[in-house]
Amino acid sequence: MASDQPLPDVLERLERAEQLKLSGEHTEALVILEQLLLEDPENVSALEEIADNELSLGRFARAEAAAKRAVLLDDESYTGHYILGFLRSRTEEWPAAIAALRKANGLKPNNAEILRCLGWALFTSANERAQGIVTLERALNLDGQSILTLCDLGVAYLQVQNFPKAKVLFLHALHLEPTNLRAQECLQAVERLEKIAGKTMTKGEARVSRSGKK
Repeated sequence: MASDQPLPDVLERLERAEQLKLSGEHTEALVILEQLLLEDPENVSALEEIADNELSLGRFARAEAAAKRAVLLDDESYTGHYILGFLRSRTEEWPAAIAALRKANGLKPNNAEILRCLGWALFTSANERAQGIVTLERALNLDGQSILTLCDLGVAYLQVQNFPKAKVLFLHALHLEPTNLRAQECLQAVERLEKIAGKTMTKGEARVSRSGKK
């Protein structure tokens, strides 16, 4: 009977670590998770959570080490593949990022955050811009309140010069989070580019008008 006791205890501690992570107490969560790992070095769930918390703390090398260990132990660890893909995106290693994120998406379809990162990687890799936008749209459909997705998709539309769509997305982001600096700066960029485009169009129309006079 004693051998049956550790499992609920492990689950309880994992849940406690998850609660701490969600409340931003990453260091406290790591204390629990690292103890679990000491007790069982092959605890994939603990490794995944360690990687996620280290990522939130900006300790990327430690996050990568934990994620790599997780996928080595369990190739179906979508969290491990997602974190590795995110880290490859951060260093602009786009082929590796896309491969890892596609693997994560295959293991965990319709996850808004995985799709957001995959969409951004596809868009930024130049040859797959259209697919990147489609993927970002899917992410937004799954989580319409995500400031990160709204801004990423807005920047994508800004880069392909679809100013009306970009503007709507940044305005929505600011409606949800009025102090979001990225959305503010991007909206200002859209408005500047709209003015430049408007002036260019006005000059072009004037030239056409003058050339049409007899």
